[in-house]
Amino acid sequence: MYRGAKNFLSACLIAGGAVFMSAPAMSQEVTLKLHTFIPPPSNPFKTFLKPWAERVMKASKGRIKVELYPVMQLGGKAPQLAQQAKDGVVDLVFTLPGFTPGRFPKLEVFELPFVHTNSVVTTMAIQDYQKKHLGDEFKDYKVILLNCHAGSMFMTKKGKPILKMSDLKGVKLRTATRVGGWHLEAMGAIPVGAPLPQIPQMLSKGVIDGAMLPYEISPAVKMQDLAANFSELAGNQARVSTSTFAFLMNKNSYAKLPADLKKVIDDHSGSNIAKWAGENWVKIEAPGKKVMQSKKKNKFHVIPEAEAAKMKAAAKPVIERWLKEVKGKGIDGAPLLADARALLAKYSK
Repeated sequence: MYRGAKNFLSACLIAGGAVFMSAPAMSQEVTLKLHTFIPPPSNPFKTFLKPWAERVMKASKGRIKVELYPVMQLGGKAPQLAQQAKDGVVDLVFTLPGFTPGRFPKLEVFELPFVHTNSVVTTMAIQDYQKKHLGDEFKDYKVILLNCHAGSMFMTKKGKPILKMSDLKGVKLRTATRVGGWHLEAMGAIPVGAPLPQIPQMLSKGVIDGAMLPYEISPAVKMQDLAANFSELAGNQARVSTSTFAFLMNKNSYAKLPADLKKVIDDHSGSNIAKWAGENWVKIEAPGKKVMQSKKKNKFHVIPEAEAAKMKAAAKPVIERWLKEVKGKGIDGAPLLADARALLAKYSK
């Protein structure tokens, strides 16, 4: 009797388990892995990625859980993030298209020197531009958002302040984008492409003399300690250029979601979150600058308008170079640039 009762109980448990296992079909729960190069202490991680994950979880009533893996915790190198999302190694990535030069050439138009304005305007413009021009470039992804930061400025070591364009001659500067590198070359500097986490070691070892960064990310790589000079431009446009971010989802990870959970993702993508993201990147500049100002050794400079004009002049051959480069890929860059500028003007009103 005992053995029979035990077998009966086991059968009941198995049957019960089968019912339990089928329950998610009625109310599916999903865990999405989000991989990024950005460190947890950084402002973008704390004020955008983490809150986005929390908003998605709340909107889905707990059915979507987003696990965040910063500083490449799931393996690989930062330039591999876009491919990881495409291949389904992870469900979501937050990356810089600039890590893979030439892979997203149409989006690159917003990274050309002196094209962008501020984070809100540029991010809003990118949404319209994406719908019109980037369908083929991002066909392998469910795009959560394409956005930008407030713009890069010159951050250099002691003894190497950038006060005029000639001060850039021979200065080795880290840059996140290839067009940014072209512009540094045009101004006499030596561009060095490298992911964000490599900056501290490169500065400490003298591989670079400084970096092109916004304030918001600078505390994450200890620029308050490693740099001594921070130079912006005089005039309405204080920054030379920006970097675009790509928040991408694997297409199959999205396709497998039930319709109601797809809607949650859609509601937290594109134009639905663009203004929030843009305003966030504007907001996080101030605390980043405050950290830089916390060290008495640090100096803050404004490059005169006459010198800024020289830098803008040096940008013209860079834009021509980009137009020629994309033409070689069968892309007519001139109307793309014109449209980008028109959209920036539209959202600047």
